[in-house]
Amino acid sequence: MKIKTLFVGILYTGIALAQNQDTKAEKLLQEVSETLANYGNIAIDFSYELVNRKEYIKQKEEGTLVVQDNKYLLNLMGIQQLSDGNNVHTINKENEEVLIEPVDTDLSEGLNPSKLFSFYKEGYRFSWDITQPLYGGRTIQFVKLTPIDTYAQAAYLLLGIDIKTKHIYKLIEVGDNGTETTLTVRKFTPNKNISENTFIFSEANYPNYYIDKF
Repeated sequence: MKIKTLFVGILYTGIALAQNQDTKAEKLLQEVSETLANYGNIAIDFSYELVNRKEYIKQKEEGTLVVQDNKYLLNLMGIQQLSDGNNVHTINKENEEVLIEPVDTDLSEGLNPSKLFSFYKEGYRFSWDITQPLYGGRTIQFVKLTPIDTYAQAAYLLLGIDIKTKHIYKLIEVGDNGTETTLTVRKFTPNKNISENTFIFSEANYPNYYIDKF
């Protein structure tokens, strides 16, 4: 009987600790949201790495992203993507092509760059994960995000947060097919001085390009 009582006590203690950890994770994410909400815009330089060990695939690139409200300007892999909040303009300078299509609000098809700093607010369960110390005294706390949608392409995500600044430092997505993608913020600049035309696409700037509209 005492053994049974002890086992039940341990079980409930474990549940309480897990709930406490989940509460800590949710509180940290709330602090991140409040911090980022104070910025008019956010600009980052980042590295992007894709790894699939089963298929022997490893790819690493560097890019830049500027986000303001639901607008963004992304440069990655030689492609520039510009969104004014209504349409996404994908500009391929090498092929002299521009693809214009409506903003896709279906997050199951991929993470919208304008939602990079807020996507975690809906559709995920939170849990406290590992802590990673960085050179220079920085401490990164990871929160594990597990999609509520059982048909989501991602098995889970790890969101690394700088404990001191409450800025997002790293995002790791582990797909259900074994593919792992990692976005690491190399430079974070809030309230950057940007042109008012930053998110406006003008066909006049691409006179010889083939423009395809959906």
